[in-house]
Amino acid sequence: MKDRFDGLVEHLLEGGFFLQQAIEVLEKSMIQGVLDRNKGNQCATAKQLGIHRNTLQRKMAEYALIGAHTRVKRKPIARAAQPRKRKKGIA
Repeated sequence: MKDRFDGLVEHLLEGGFFLQQAIEVLEKSMIQGVLDRNKGNQCATAKQLGIHRNTLQRKMAEYALIGAHTRVKRKPIARAAQPRKRKKGIA
């Protein structure tokens, strides 16, 4: 396994990748692979990767990754159009 990883590092160095680019490639590939294995289950994916679920969601947004069953959260239309009511304080 170490030999394969060393070969990958050598390949990235020869290809002119900077460290940040190499990290992004590795993170993106690992996250997508684990998401696919877990059928889009973000909790299981975060646990398997050893990161918090919020960190996983941030990285998914950063890398534009979508899990197999990822839901898009949206505000209901009726709620989005209504302004918030102010609470009246006691004088």
